[in-house]
Amino acid sequence: MDTADIEVLSAAIDWRQNGYPVFMATVVHTWGSAPRPVGSLLAIRSDGVMKGSVSGGCIEDDLGERARQHKLASIRPELVTYGVTAEEAHRFGLPCGGTLQLVIEPVSAASKLTELLAGTLNGETILRTLDVSTGNATLSALAAPQNVSFDGRHLSVVHGPKMRAILVGAGQLSEYVARLAIPLGYHVIVCDPRIEYLDNWSIPQIELSREMPDDLLMRIGIDCNTAVLTLTHDPKLDDMALLEALKSDAFYIGAIGSRANTARRRERLKLFDLTIQQIDRLRAPIGLYLGAQTPAEIAISIVAEMIAMQRNVPVLQGHALREPHCAGYRNLRFGTGD
Repeated sequence: MDTADIEVLSAAIDWRQNGYPVFMATVVHTWGSAPRPVGSLLAIRSDGVMKGSVSGGCIEDDLGERARQHKLASIRPELVTYGVTAEEAHRFGLPCGGTLQLVIEPVSAASKLTELLAGTLNGETILRTLDVSTGNATLSALAAPQNVSFDGRHLSVVHGPKMRAILVGAGQLSEYVARLAIPLGYHVIVCDPRIEYLDNWSIPQIELSREMPDDLLMRIGIDCNTAVLTLTHDPKLDDMALLEALKSDAFYIGAIGSRANTARRRERLKLFDLTIQQIDRLRAPIGLYLGAQTPAEIAISIVAEMIAMQRNVPVLQGHALREPHCAGYRNLRFGTGD
């Protein structure tokens, strides 16, 4: 679950505890273009105050006005559709042809939001199923994420970490990557058997491991929702993790290092039971080419590449996203020009 969803649940719980009637809207279906994906959440207070997003803003404005006028269902959830006609799509700021369907539920004890939030903050992946006919919700643990489903009566949405990022190495770069990955919904595991590194790790919501990287990967298993990043510059640690990761279904496998170090790493990997196709899955040097130099900039380039790979966007290694507007900008910016 990303940070935005946690904020929505937290706000809904807090408002209800303070005596406000509260409603929660969930995107259950879209046709054509839509500003927000299925599963997006919005909490609405009875005075029109909101947290979250289901569109570009116009639908939120309408829901807020309906809440202030007491026009939202207060007993059982309701199904609401926006953008049925071109005129309505234009009114609510939906892209051409866009239609959005929401389930709007009055929040009560039967919604089980408090239990849901506690479980997800504890790192659990939880399936929440809402019976639209009664407003009752049930929670169940999941071993792996699944898509949002709505059959007209039961709305099932997965909450909690949907992706995993395994960071080998607990240095400064890993810290920046972790801070970026957590709001994106990743469960982050930092693995480093070197005592002097993990002892100073202080980021919350991170799982720490002192195992050897290959032992950790074999123990937890690697699926298609997992990214493996080797960030130590130490072949004894990075290469051992890569030997396991490259044979797995991980959607992203990256290794830090220069082009020269990457070439040497590829030669080392060829000595083991890996095919050329498996070795070619390695993203190295890691990250999109952004001209990044600082750890924070490199972390942004890494997470950007992870997003691209997750979304199946073709990315050529070692190529800039586009030519700079000013050809001399990079040299001037870093003081390396003539």
